[in-house]
This record gives sequence, structure tokens and C-alpha cells, in this order.
Amino acid sequence: MAITSDVLVVGGGLAAVTAAVSAAREGADVRLVSHKASTLRQASGLIDALGYVPATEPAKPLRDGPPTAGRELDPDEWPDPEGPLADPFEGIDRLPESHPYRIVGGDALRDGLDLFDDLAGDAYRGGHTERNALVPTFGGAVKPTARYPAAAEAGLASDDRPMLVVGFRSLTEYDARAFAGRLEAAGVPFDVAGAEVEFAEAFRADAKITRLAKALDHDEAIDGVPAREALAKAVSPHLHDVVDEDGGVDRVERVGFPAFLGDDRGDEVRAELADRLGADVFEIPMGPPSLPGLRLEDRLFDALDAEGVRFETGNPVVGVDSASDGRVEAVAVDRKGRTAPYGADAFVLATGGLVGKGLDSDREGAREPVFDLYVDQPDDRYEWFVDDAFGDQPYARFGVRPDERCRPTDADGAVQYENVFAAGGVVGGADAAREKSASGVSLATGIVAGRQAATEANQ
Repeated sequence: MAITSDVLVVGGGLAAVTAAVSAAREGADVRLVSHKASTLRQASGLIDALGYVPATEPAKPLRDGPPTAGRELDPDEWPDPEGPLADPFEGIDRLPESHPYRIVGGDALRDGLDLFDDLAGDAYRGGHTERNALVPTFGGAVKPTARYPAAAEAGLASDDRPMLVVGFRSLTEYDARAFAGRLEAAGVPFDVAGAEVEFAEAFRADAKITRLAKALDHDEAIDGVPAREALAKAVSPHLHDVVDEDGGVDRVERVGFPAFLGDDRGDEVRAELADRLGADVFEIPMGPPSLPGLRLEDRLFDALDAEGVRFETGNPVVGVDSASDGRVEAVAVDRKGRTAPYGADAFVLATGGLVGKGLDSDREGAREPVFDLYVDQPDDRYEWFVDDAFGDQPYARFGVRPDERCRPTDADGAVQYENVFAAGGVVGGADAAREKSASGVSLATGIVAGRQAATEANQ
């Protein structure tokens, strides 16, 4: 006997949650099935829409032939991407016609961002405008993003107040001085300095970021001193480290920390540190494991609960169990080595792309393993990539090819299944890493796929 629902969403990331909530709000009974823990916990917590419009043709082709014909020689010269864009919507018309934004439209991105604002509540900023914010990130780069955690607000690069960046001697992967130097090289409109302090040394060398966050949450004693007070005392001597262009010394007005300033009580931790330091305190998004990503995951899965969406993790969908007349009736779910049929009136595929393992690849090509959907790709593997590592890599755009309702199509453009919809990284056409568009594509396609799946189910 199949486990049934109106809409079954396959996946566990931002696109899957968006689709599930959208379908539920259209009155559908929704179930979400995810193989692994959400990829949100590996993400920075920033919600990008469109930061750059990359070139799709080299500025100066130096040779003829397939993309690898000139390997070991001078590669083609590629122009720099256009950006950072102040207005992400303004750049949509200059994207390729096969891009998800061109297919579902700019209004889908607006609707997706509006839904995100509703789900994230006061934990995020940026919903007051359609313009991008510039947020410093872990590598010292400045990233254009549409939504950002409230914890990062005081660190915006558009703010001209002097900044101190704090690092910890035991966190070798995070070099505050190098970070500050890269910000200066990027031409930010403020003076910045980096300082390494002793604080994390009080914990085991292999302590996780979450352990440090919990210590600040509970204000644990470190050598007899409460953790928040100890951290403020370690930073205070560096509040005059910033030197302006005339050689003068500024007292900083904002202090940035790696993103571990509390988990459940982050607002409280930042407020106390700000009071002790006499400066605004903010977090700098880091690589995985990402506390901002974990916080966002918690908030979004709470939203699934609130919307009545049933969800389960750890059980992969391994294929189609039954289908007829161009419609999928049930998928097969692996439950500890035994497959069980999960039936629905409509399905949303939101399993991610090549990186998220929503697409498989080998020497024979790339394929979508759940519904065996068509993946647009060159027949010759040598045409999957170009010489320039920063050029327009064809593999970055691999994925299923959707119609305007987000139904995957075959090589001839015909819909493969009337009741299957796709969202997020599994949808092809976007070079999300170069464009800074991954979250926006997930939101735009997720809201369309969820609504369309609910409509299909309700019919």
C-alpha cells in the first residue's frame, strides 16, 4: 500500500522548502522526503538573487576547434562578468534565454523573495528594497546579495564607518589580517584593520564552531571569567588599531567576528558584546560548518511544521515505482534497504545539481537518477568545459530543461511527465557560482513548481 499525499517534494534544501510551503499554501497536502541533511547547513546563510551577468562568449578567441584544442597554449580571453549589480532584476534580460529567470520570469523571483521574507521574519534584512547589499564574506570578498542575516547588518560594505575584524589564533583557516587586507584591496569605502586575539584557545583544539557558540549562549566561565566578558576583554585593546590614510588612528565603530556569536541567543550575545565594546558588533559569514546556515535551516523547517508539511530525512527516492499515460503515480523510496511506494498527484524534484548529487555523472554523461529526466549536455565530454577556469564552463549549466510551469522537457521540448515539476539546482541554464544566483533560482523555481504542483493536484 502506497504512502500517499497530494504533492510529494523530493529534496531538502531551499528550493524544496520553498516548493513545499508554496504548495501547502495553495491547499495541498504536502510531504517532503530528503535523502540527507539539508545543504543549507553548508551554505553561508546569504540569499543571493543575481550579482553578476557573466559573458557567455570569449572576448578574444585565439584558436578554432573544440574547447580543449588549445590546452597548454594561451587560453581564450574572457571578459570580466558585468557587476556587481546594484539591481538584480535589471540584469535578467541580459541572461541567456535558457536561464531559469528568463523562463519563469522576474516576478517569480520577487514572489520567492517575498515568501522568504515571510518565513525568515526579523532574522533577515534586505526585504525593504529590490537592490542588492554588499556583504563581506569569509574570504575577504564583498558579495552582492538580496537578503542577509540581521547578525551581518552592521558589516555592510556600503557603510563608511571604520571596522575591526577579529580572528582567533587557534582558528588558522580564518586570518583576520589577511581578511582586512583583501577588503582594502577591494576598494571598500572605510578604514579596516584585522586583529588576532586569544579566546578559542580555552577550548579543545578540535572544538567545533557550534561548541564556541554554545559557550557564548550560556556565558560559560573561562578561567573564572564569563565567556562574553572574556571575549570583550580580549578585543578591547585593539579598538584603536585602525589607521586612516593620513596616518591617524581611528577608534572603530563596528567590530566583525567569525559567525559563531551564539546560536539560540545570538541577539543577546551580540548586544552584550556591543555594549562592552562601545561599538556595533556583526558576524562575517563563514564556510562550512556554517552557523548562519544552520540557523536558517532551523527556521525553514519550523516553517514546514507550521504549514502542516510532513517531512522525513534519511530515505532516498531511488526511482519511479509506477507511471502511466504520461504521469507518475508513485516513486520508490529506499527505507533501510527495502523500497516502499510513495504516491502523489504531483511531484516536485528539488535534489540539487552536480554538486548536490541531484545529477549523477560518469564517462558516459550526466543523468538525473530519480525520474530519468533529460539533461541537456554536449555529447562530447571535451565540450563540458573550457580552458579558462573562470570562463563560461558548460557543465555549470547542466540540468533538466523546464517549461514555464517548471515541468521538465525532453530533447525536443516536449513535457516528459505532466505532473512532475523541477526546482533549484537540478534545473539547468544558470551558472550560479559566477552569477551569484543560486538562492534566487531556488526561490523563483521553487515557488513556481510548488504552486503548479498544487494546481495539478487540486485538479
